[in-house]
Amino acid sequence: MTDLKGKVAVVTGATGGIGFAVCKRLGKDGYTVILNGIQKDGGAEQVAELVADGITAEYFGFDVTNEEEVNSNIKMIGEKYGKIDVIVNNAGGLGGRQRFEEMTTEFYRSVMALNLDSTFFVSRAAIPFLKKAENASIINYTSNATWNGGGPGAGVYATSKAGVQAITRAMAKDLAEYGIRVNAVSPGTIDTPFHAQIKETKPEVFASWKNNIMLGRLGEPEEVAAVVSFLASKDASFLTAETIQIGGGQALGI
Repeated sequence: MTDLKGKVAVVTGATGGIGFAVCKRLGKDGYTVILNGIQKDGGAEQVAELVADGITAEYFGFDVTNEEEVNSNIKMIGEKYGKIDVIVNNAGGLGGRQRFEEMTTEFYRSVMALNLDSTFFVSRAAIPFLKKAENASIINYTSNATWNGGGPGAGVYATSKAGVQAITRAMAKDLAEYGIRVNAVSPGTIDTPFHAQIKETKPEVFASWKNNIMLGRLGEPEEVAAVVSFLASKDASFLTAETIQIGGGQALGI
């Protein structure tokens, strides 16, 4: 374990899948891990699991699309610990599927809020506390959809993730003078509970997904967590405004 005593990492959308794997990895690295989510029971269970594994962890339940909730909770975290070293903007998602012709304004705004607004709200609220840390960083999540426009009905998801790609570079420029690095990861198809329904109901479709991946398999949450761990570390101290693809070559297509 790296000696990171006193270092604090905040992970949004942290109670399952990739988010929880990131919490485990950062906790093992030595960070105090702050889990965010909207499921209080799930948060308590995940914190208990981390604590049982020797990790210092705490749960803060708030909606990352709600500006006031974000501001008040990030302020509480920052004031409690005196600083924030790492922000992992893991929260996000597809939000459903709608083609542009029949897309409602409400749906459009909800998907943009889930992916882009949340990244902005959390990062903005954390900046005063990131400035107090050494080797502080923000790690965002973009997607292959940024480049390929998304699948059927996922056009606004692609749009929101393209926004995350742009804001990552823009914040990197804006915060470089404070020594705050801003990077992004772009996970490919990762084997998480997010895909549980199709894995159970259409196993042949699920199995076929690996055919579009150069390495011939789906990714594991721990493989994303390993890259997040690297980006947060001093080994990445000269890395900012970058996006790392974690998809086994999926972005190139085969």
